[in-house]
Amino acid sequence: MSHTPTPVARHLRRLLELLAAGAPAEDLGAVAVEARHSGATAQDLSEVDQATEAALRVQTTLRQHRRREAELTALFDTAGDLAALRDLDAVLRSIVRRARMLLGTDTAYLTLPDEEAGDTYMRVTDGSVSELFQNLRLELGEGLGGLVAQTARPYASPDYRTDDRFLHTGSIDAGVLDEGLVAILGVPLLLGSGSGGQVIGALFAADRTPRMFAPEEVALLCSLADHAAIAIDTAKAMADARVAVAELAEANAVIREHSAAMQRAEESHDRLTDLVLRGGDVSDVAAAVAGLLKGDVAVHDGSGWPLASVGEQGGAVARGTEDDGATEEEAAALIEVAKSSRAAAHAVFHDGRWVCAVLAGQELLGCLVLSGRPDLDGPDRRLFERSSVVTSLLLLLRRSVAETENRVRGDLITDLLTAPGRDPAGLVARGRRLGFDLDRPHVLLVARTGDAVRERLADAAVQYLFGCGGGSAEHEGDVVLLLPCDGTGPGEAARIAAGQLGQLAGAPVTVAGAGPAAGPRAIADGHAEALRCLRALHVLGRDGHGASVTELGFLGVLLGDMHDVDGFVTATLGPLLEYDAQRGTHLVRTLRAYFDCGGSLSRAKEELHVHVNTVVQRLDRIQALLGPDWHTPEQTLELQLALRLQLMSGAGRPNGRARERPGADARFFRSREAPEGSLPGSP
Repeated sequence: MSHTPTPVARHLRRLLELLAAGAPAEDLGAVAVEARHSGATAQDLSEVDQATEAALRVQTTLRQHRRREAELTALFDTAGDLAALRDLDAVLRSIVRRARMLLGTDTAYLTLPDEEAGDTYMRVTDGSVSELFQNLRLELGEGLGGLVAQTARPYASPDYRTDDRFLHTGSIDAGVLDEGLVAILGVPLLLGSGSGGQVIGALFAADRTPRMFAPEEVALLCSLADHAAIAIDTAKAMADARVAVAELAEANAVIREHSAAMQRAEESHDRLTDLVLRGGDVSDVAAAVAGLLKGDVAVHDGSGWPLASVGEQGGAVARGTEDDGATEEEAAALIEVAKSSRAAAHAVFHDGRWVCAVLAGQELLGCLVLSGRPDLDGPDRRLFERSSVVTSLLLLLRRSVAETENRVRGDLITDLLTAPGRDPAGLVARGRRLGFDLDRPHVLLVARTGDAVRERLADAAVQYLFGCGGGSAEHEGDVVLLLPCDGTGPGEAARIAAGQLGQLAGAPVTVAGAGPAAGPRAIADGHAEALRCLRALHVLGRDGHGASVTELGFLGVLLGDMHDVDGFVTATLGPLLEYDAQRGTHLVRTLRAYFDCGGSLSRAKEELHVHVNTVVQRLDRIQALLGPDWHTPEQTLELQLALRLQLMSGAGRPNGRARERPGADARFFRSREAPEGSLPGSP
C-alpha cells in the first residue's frame, strides 16, 4: 500500500537536499516562500520556517568547519614546508600567499628589520601592484607596521587613512595610497612567548575597501606569523650552522696545515742540525735551505760579504774577489737590512729578497739572504728564520774552532817573525800539522790602527780570516796576517783587508802587503818589508789604506829588499822606451837633456843639436805618451830617478843593450841621429 508524503515532509526533504548540495542561504529561504505559495496551513508553514532556520544554522556551521579545515590544511602545509625548509624566500612567499587566500584580502605582505639601516623593509609581497609600496621602509613606531613592531601586538585598521592610533608619515601614506589600501591587519612575528618575546618582523593582510577583521581572522594571521617566525629563526639557525661548519672546516684545515708545517719545520730543523753536527760547511747549510725553500740562498758574514751562495748562481762564492758579486757599498747596505731584521726579530723583505739576521745573542754574526721567493708564506718564513738559528750555531762552532786554531797558528807566526833561522825545518813541520804549508807561497799583511781600537783589530782579523785557511798574530803592537796565495797580489790583498778590517773594527785600519813569500826566512823578510811599507804609508798620509812597496813608486824601490830597478824603470819610462825602440826616435834622450838643462828649451836644443821646434814636438809626444801630469813635481822626481837608473844600469833597454859610457853620449848620438822627420813616425 503506497504512502503519499504530506506537503510539510516534501518541503523538509527539499531543505535537506539543498543543504546536502551546499546551496546558498537564498535557496534555503526560497523553500519557505514556496510552501506559502502552495497553500500550506499555518501549522505547516511554522514547521517549514523552523526547519529553514535550523538548515541555515547547519549551513553556517558547515561553512565554519570547511573554513577551519582549509585553515588547518594551510597551517599543516606551512608546517610541512618548514620541515623541508630549503629556501627561506620560497617559504615566506608561500605563507604570505596563504594569508591572502585564507583571509580573502586583496594583498598580503611581510616586513623584516634591517639591522644595519636600523629600520624595516618589505621582504615579501603578494597581490601588490605598486613599486612605491613594495620599496617602502618604516622606522620603528611609524605607521601601522611600526606600531605592531613596537608593541608586539596585532592591530587592525578598518580604514587606514582615518585611523589616528599610529604615526602617519608622508612616505608611508604615499605608498599606501599608491597601492590603494584601506583596511589593514598587521600581526607581529614573535620568537619566544610572553614579555620576553622578540619581534623579528610583521605579517600583514590588507583590502582596498573598508573592512572589519574578525577575531578568528586575526588569530589565523597570528598562526601564520608564528610559522613565518619559526621559518626565519630556523633558516637563521641553519645559516649559522653552515657558517659554523665552514669555520670548523677552515679551522680544521688551518690546524692540519699548521701541524704539517710544524712537522716539516721540525724535520727540517733536525736535518739542518744533523748537518752541522756531522761537520757540514756553510755551503752545505745554504744548499739544504735552498732545497727546502725552493729558492736561491746566500750566507753573508758580519760585514756583509758572501760566505756561500747556492741556487741558480750555484757554488760557493769566495769573498774579497772581484767576481763575488758584491761591493763595499752593497755589503754595507745588506748589513743595515740585517740590523733591521735583528730589531724586528723576524726576517724582513727588502729589494726583492728576504733577509734574516744570524745572531749570537745580540751579536750580528751575519745574515741569510733568500731570493726567488717573494711570496714566502708563514710556515716557510718560520722555516727560513729557524734556518738562521742553525746557521748561527754553525758559525759559532766554526768561529770557536777558528779562534783555537788561530791561537796556535799565532804562536807559529810569532816564531816565524822572531826566530826564522833557529829551526826552519821544525817551523815548516809545525806549520803542516796546523794546516800551513810554509813551503808554498803566502801573502803577508801587517795591519795597524789606533790604540783605542787595537784590541778590536785582533778580533776583526780572526773574523776576516774565518774560513780562508790563514792565520793571524799580534806582534809588537801590530796584527800580522798570513794568507795562502790565491793569485791576488800583496797590494790588492792589502787594500781588500784594509776595507773589511776597518768595517769589522769600526775604525780606519792601515794594511801593508808583502810577498808572495815561501819558507820561514822569506816570510820574515816579507814582514820587514811590510813594516817599512807601513811606515811609508803613514809618512805619505795614507792611513786607512792598503798597499805594497811595489806600488809606492821610487819609494818602493828604496824600501824594498829586492830593489827591482828594471821593474821601476820599465813602469816609469816604459811608453817612451817602447816608442823609441819601435820608431828609432830619441824621446828618452830628449827628456834626459830637458831635465839636465833645468827645463830650458834653448839649452836643450843646443845639447841635442836640433831646432827648438823639434824639442817642443818631442815634448808634446812625451806628454801624449806619459799623460798631462808628467811634469808635476812628484812625477818629475820619479822620471828623473828612472832616467838616472836607466843611464847607469841599462835597465829597461831593449834587447838588454849595455848602458852608455859617460862622456860619450854627445858624440855618439850626434853621429847616429838622423835629421828630424827623416824616419817614419818621428815626432
